[in-house]
Amino acid sequence: MASDRILELLRRPVDVDEYTEIRELWKAHSLAEDNRDLPGLIATLTDDCVYEVMGTGARWEVHDGAARFYTELLGAFPDIHFDLTDIVIGPQGVCEWARVSGTHENKWLDYEPTGQFLTWNVVILFPWDREQRLFRGEKVYSDAQMLLLPRG
Repeated sequence: MASDRILELLRRPVDVDEYTEIRELWKAHSLAEDNRDLPGLIATLTDDCVYEVMGTGARWEVHDGAARFYTELLGAFPDIHFDLTDIVIGPQGVCEWARVSGTHENKWLDYEPTGQFLTWNVVILFPWDREQRLFRGEKVYSDAQMLLLPRG
């Protein structure tokens, strides 16, 4: 039941060592992303991870899916850059806000490339798996203006 899951998340005690572990794993994930290090990114994720771009229906599952997510995203926006604007870290995982920019050079989701340099905001949730000590994927919320463009 969803309410039982939420109650479990709300009742998780804050542990300084676990907080440090979550923060360090998020830093490793972010550095791997900045360095286009796909194996480094995948190493921060559970085997059964799920990536979702909320509101689009786009979903990628397990390590192969996460690799496709990043390959497609980085292929669509080869110069993509994330400027962190806010972050919350707790025993449930990490939630980050970022200003993203990049040139839309290849197809992303169902959107044909525009060739335009775009800037948008994202909020990304990295759910923490307490048993596996890794992230269970990402839930991405975006205000990308490209989502308002006609699909190809």
